Amino acid sequence: MSFDRLIERIIELKNPTVVGLDPKLEYVPEYIQRRYLDDDGWTMKAAAKAIFAFNQAIIDEIHDIVPAIKPQAAYYEMYGHYGIKTLERTIKYAHLNGMFVITDGKRNDIGATMEAYTKAHLGTVDIGESKVEPFGADALTVNGYLGTDGISPLLNVCRDTDKGIYVLVKTSNPSSGELQDMKLADGRTVYEAMGDMCEKWGSDAIGKYGYSDVGAVVGATYPEMLTELRQRLPHTMFLVPGYGAQGGGAEGLKGGFDKNGLGAIVNSSRAVMCAYKKEGCDERDFAKAARREAIRMRDDITQHISL
Repeated sequence: MSFDRLIERIIELKNPTVVGLDPKLEYVPEYIQRRYLDDDGWTMKAAAKAIFAFNQAIIDEIHDIVPAIKPQAAYYEMYGHYGIKTLERTIKYAHLNGMFVITDGKRNDIGATMEAYTKAHLGTVDIGESKVEPFGADALTVNGYLGTDGISPLLNVCRDTDKGIYVLVKTSNPSSGELQDMKLADGRTVYEAMGDMCEKWGSDAIGKYGYSDVGAVVGATYPEMLTELRQRLPHTMFLVPGYGAQGGGAEGLKGGFDKNGLGAIVNSSRAVMCAYKKEGCDERDFAKAARREAIRMRDDITQHISL
């Protein structure tokens, strides 16, 4: 199963973290920007090339210590078809380096449209007699607001191709409670109900570590709810955003893990990508600065869990 592979990599590296590769051109060191802008001008093509070089260098530095990356699709889509190609290249390069890839796309629709999203990001497309993999990520973040009609097409593809999904449950943003904390007629909150649906959707496919192929996005910024949901959703793997830049602390994360230190993977994006700016080091040292921050994050989190 997809999340079994991720968990095994977490155990091997003793590191339950994922690095978000959400690059704006302004995050890329100027010397890399100049290399491509001088060749191709101030174009989408040049920006996309610079971003891939940036991603590639970070992956080279972290792949032996971090189990996964999480590219946010929007940061690539805003550079047009060149950016989309960079997303594809980034996923393939991470796989070549043994990393698990979670595409953060937050997709959802119903029926054939959701099937198309799923085939694009996790599955294959039939072209004549060939099956072609467009992006090939290992997991995709999705919005469950459309209910089972929007999730079933995902599950069919996931189980055919050994992939997983993370459903938005309790997100890390400040206004998440406007909807997610509302009480339903049965006394549950919206986020509790969505979490319960994740358990139900994944009940037919439990892996050897006790987790299904249906995970949940649960923010680090709400540690009490993270702990509550870990108890409520024993078979649901958590993707935990909000650590670091958004204010979530390492000690508050421990409630999201099970007794074996498993069941969650914690994301950090800007803190790793832009570590060289925070350190004030030479911009040509950006990838090594990213590695130092990834190690610091790993050590900060693992001191609070038994992995």
